[in-house]
Amino acid sequence: MNAPVSIPTFENLLYEKRDRTAYVTLNRPKVLNALNTPTWMDLHAAFTDAQADPSILGVILTGAGDKAFIAGADIGELSQVSAIEAEQASRRGQIVLDLIETLGKPVIAAVNGFALGGGCETAMACTLRLAVDTARFGQPEVKLGLPPGGGGTQRLPRLIGKGRALQLILTGEMIDAREAWRVGLVNEVVAAADLIPRAEAILRLIFANAPIAVRHSLEAVNAGLQTSQAQGLLLEASLFGLCAATDDKTEGTAAFLAKRPASFQGR
Repeated sequence: MNAPVSIPTFENLLYEKRDRTAYVTLNRPKVLNALNTPTWMDLHAAFTDAQADPSILGVILTGAGDKAFIAGADIGELSQVSAIEAEQASRRGQIVLDLIETLGKPVIAAVNGFALGGGCETAMACTLRLAVDTARFGQPEVKLGLPPGGGGTQRLPRLIGKGRALQLILTGEMIDAREAWRVGLVNEVVAAADLIPRAEAILRLIFANAPIAVRHSLEAVNAGLQTSQAQGLLLEASLFGLCAATDDKTEGTAAFLAKRPASFQGR
């Protein structure tokens, strides 16, 4: 008889696993799911667990309530930090978001409201971003006397281009979901009732494919963006070769030729 699966519990977020998916929900609605140090620690632990669990093939990240995905940093905590503590806090947040970005499994941000500052940065670290009509995005840190500290100066230009990114960062202005979609920050804008179901539907499409190929596709894109195109092409060819040696490649090509659905095993 199999032992029951232990699912970690957290103070600042809800964590659930079902249907090959981990659901991570920021759960500080009274402060619009603002990020403080304990919340960053909870996020790191939850995503580390999802990464290590072979039964989990993808993650949906969202916020509790109907007002905010993550409204930004906990300003009360931020107002008290020294320069050294601020740099350390920035690095802690960056480490968590690097984990999310390089998880090796797709992570969908289901943005159900404000995604500002660290919230926008958290969404950008995810593989895909879905947003409700009422969502708002922005990097308003300059209004607090700070630049973005959770990767906003790096991920935002890569997603929407240098000029648009600098306009958002330097003005601190918010944009709505439709504008976020227009500039490429958001993949899709959906009705609130469809937010989680649409994220689940996208993950089901991904789960139908070969897990090793999915993982290496994520790696090729993420690593390739950090290097030259020539080096990225070498990485792509190497990963293409590795996948060609898998049972999944044999199954995938055989299924295509036989005109039947493939049954991938992740090996």
